[in-house]
Amino acid sequence: MADLTAPVPGHFDAQAPGLTAASGTAPQKLEDDIQALEQQLADLQIKVQQKRAEADPVAPYSRSFSRTLIGTLYAASGGLGLIDRQVRVGGWIKTGREAGGGAFAFLEVNDGSCLTNLQVFVSTEVAATVGGLKALTSTGTSILVQGTLRRTPEGTLQKVELKADKIMWLGKCDNGKGKYPLSKKGQSMESLRERLHLRPRTNLIGAVARIRNALAHATHTFFQSRGFIYVHTPLITTSDCEGAGEMFQVTTMLSHVEEVGKAPLPDQAELDTLRSNVAKQQQKVDQLTSPEPSASGAEAAVEGSKAKGQDKALRKEAGRLTKLQEDLERIEARSRVEGGLHRTKQGGIDYSHDFFGKAAFLTVSGQLQAEYYATALSNVYTFAPTFRAEDSHTSRHLAEFWMIEPEMAFCELEDDMNCAEDYVRFCCHHLLQHCQEDLDYFATTKVDSHSDPEVKNRLQHVAQSGFKRITYTEAIDILLKAIQDFKPQKKGDKLFEFEVSPGKHQYRVNMMKFCTPNANLDLCRPGLIRWASSFCMQQAVLGILLHHNSAATTT
Repeated sequence: MADLTAPVPGHFDAQAPGLTAASGTAPQKLEDDIQALEQQLADLQIKVQQKRAEADPVAPYSRSFSRTLIGTLYAASGGLGLIDRQVRVGGWIKTGREAGGGAFAFLEVNDGSCLTNLQVFVSTEVAATVGGLKALTSTGTSILVQGTLRRTPEGTLQKVELKADKIMWLGKCDNGKGKYPLSKKGQSMESLRERLHLRPRTNLIGAVARIRNALAHATHTFFQSRGFIYVHTPLITTSDCEGAGEMFQVTTMLSHVEEVGKAPLPDQAELDTLRSNVAKQQQKVDQLTSPEPSASGAEAAVEGSKAKGQDKALRKEAGRLTKLQEDLERIEARSRVEGGLHRTKQGGIDYSHDFFGKAAFLTVSGQLQAEYYATALSNVYTFAPTFRAEDSHTSRHLAEFWMIEPEMAFCELEDDMNCAEDYVRFCCHHLLQHCQEDLDYFATTKVDSHSDPEVKNRLQHVAQSGFKRITYTEAIDILLKAIQDFKPQKKGDKLFEFEVSPGKHQYRVNMMKFCTPNANLDLCRPGLIRWASSFCMQQAVLGILLHHNSAATTT
């Protein structure tokens, strides 16, 4: 009788003797100590950054201008660490106004390194070297100014301001009669899409850019610190990974459509003549290759001499046949051109004329390449743009987005879910630690007629809370029960627009049952594990952060 307790070949028993779960888990006290030390290290890094800003505030690669970034200036104890120091600041004027009866002006300058502007005080004497105060107050003007950092009077919004000693550089912006499109009033996203070169100067897009930068840094920090290897996967591919969706095609054939379409097509008579010539030449070659009756003695010697002559003739006629066949193939291919595109005999597009010799597309996933890297390097991850060509215009469908795809060898589903949860929590914690100013902007500034005061609370909740874990079967049961308990207010009311089925309603389950941004649904295979697109940066963290994207403001 077979031993039913024997281990299955190729299957690892996580609870095998000598390999209990406890043996691989650090005691809770040790884990708490590690977390406390990590927090101390993070606090020390902030203090080091402050001291470094105070010791040498000049940006490393702006030393030719001796320029200090405004973000570095504020990192030195909110600017107080550099009081009475002479610095140079370069940026773009958000607003400017004359005061004191034209005796001086206040400029709000920003260089993008942080959200907060730096107030610059400029006297008429200093401004006279560049054409007066009016030359400085136009929104959008580029300026490099040298001055002394000083405290502001009690009760003012800014702790410090720069008293200008000299204007080192001025790039004037013609803002007469409202020519500069980014005024103090709010700008719609549609308007900003028409001015791509200027929209990063708005507070909204600047804040989003800094947050995305922080998330990208957090992503690499998380995986690198946990032994993963970053691999680069191709953006142009000939494979459709898992048939994940419509793909954007990459081709050079369309750039030659006009050229190919102008060439005259062969007529039928030319084709018939070529085919006839090929058939006749084939007959000649066949005759030369037909076996002759065997001979002996003197006749064999004569036949041998003839054979040498026939071989020479055969090579000559075979060469002519090959040339005629190539000409026929080329002319036939030319006759199949439609709309400036080469076609196959079956009527499809002939990609042998394309750059890669076959159909190529923008990638929908780096999973395939990451999987075979994982079978050699163990734990790897990709972090790169992916593309989907679905004709859908919802907030959950993007034509281009950056996706994180880890692949892990020798792990079970539990390991994969732990990694996914740790990553999302790490990103939320990183934002709370490094992007407070930008988060406060989203919490207090009205965008599209509303602000989002709960943004930091949501991030804090995700960073500190565990994720609920249920099976897909349980998820469907929750939805079916919700439908059963639903009481319509009027005829025709439905809880869900579409039928409840596995794989389509994860977000609804999360928000209805658990009030969390994500819940792990048990539908993965152990071994090599891929994170689905629900863990891409936009959905995992930016989706938690941003609910509005329809307006922008420079105020």
